[in-house]
Amino acid sequence: MNHVTSIGLDVHARSITAVALDSITGEVRSQRFKYSPAEVASWISRFESPKAVYESGVTGFHLVRALRDLGIDCIVGAVSKMQRPASDKRKKNDRNDAEFLARQLMAHNIVEVFVPDEETDAARNLSRVLEDIRDDLTRAKHRLTHLLIKWGYVWDEYNEEGKRRGAWTRAHWEWIRKIELPGSAAQESLDYYISEVRHIEAQKKAIEKRIAQYVQRPRWNDRVEALRCMKGIETMTAFALVVETGVFSRFDSARSYASWLGLVPSEHSSGEHVSRGGITKAGNSHLRKLLVEASWHYTRATKERKRKLNDPIVPFAVSSHAASGVKRLVERRHHLAYELRKRPVVANVATARELACWIWALGRMSEGTLA
Repeated sequence: MNHVTSIGLDVHARSITAVALDSITGEVRSQRFKYSPAEVASWISRFESPKAVYESGVTGFHLVRALRDLGIDCIVGAVSKMQRPASDKRKKNDRNDAEFLARQLMAHNIVEVFVPDEETDAARNLSRVLEDIRDDLTRAKHRLTHLLIKWGYVWDEYNEEGKRRGAWTRAHWEWIRKIELPGSAAQESLDYYISEVRHIEAQKKAIEKRIAQYVQRPRWNDRVEALRCMKGIETMTAFALVVETGVFSRFDSARSYASWLGLVPSEHSSGEHVSRGGITKAGNSHLRKLLVEASWHYTRATKERKRKLNDPIVPFAVSSHAASGVKRLVERRHHLAYELRKRPVVANVATARELACWIWALGRMSEGTLA
């Protein structure tokens, strides 16, 4: 819908600065508020055909949903797509930031961000809690390992086949429990790090159990089960893909979905000279990380389908398409690694990019928007 008045909102946790720009008269008006969507909506409604925008960021989507509920046309702009003049960076304040947004909106230079509903937004939070706990667990394990190394204790056990045993197994924990460091302070430090790791492990199991229950809801179940047909994609990863994406049909093509994930090649070409580099990384870093991790499963995977074609949980068309995807990705990974001799990390990221395309197709099929 065309609008006459462009409203830029510079949003903070405790305040909102608004600037209104009339596209006909060029008049500029500004106002500062406490964080009160009702007051902001009341002020905006005074203008002719208003439309508001604020930057994506830590303030999330509460304001845009609140303003829409109050009848205000409001969008969230992708901050990564906004290019500010160098001169503006030397005159940064809330009012200037809001006016910049208003002028970008008037010039139709805003790339709109998808706004999830409250249930989807809450599900995203749950998924990101799990990611945070995983990161905390990794750091806690590193701290424990580093303490042991300082005192000369290194896990270096081998199995009967001569392969080094993995860390954090039952045998590894039994080895740690038998360690006694000299001095009470050192031993207390070890006990603390052990209890920290165990505590975070318990948190991780609890949140995974909660997500597994959440996935059973009709809203999520069909799409999660469809994505789980791909090797490397289990319940937690599938749930993250579904809730972070929101609706797969909002992407017109598999390439646009891969681009949103930052998994397409960067490019610096001019004239007849074409130069492409590594992936852009300009997208959802959370999902990109999960897909890259999932792609390692195709290093030694077989072409056999992950689930039976007659699986009653997943429609035949979906499971059949997923089986084709698994076969294709295994062949692709092998071609990149052994025929083209690409470095493992390069081959893996390329596989992740194609995996994203298959995920998009399965997601749309489960939504009924792709035959």
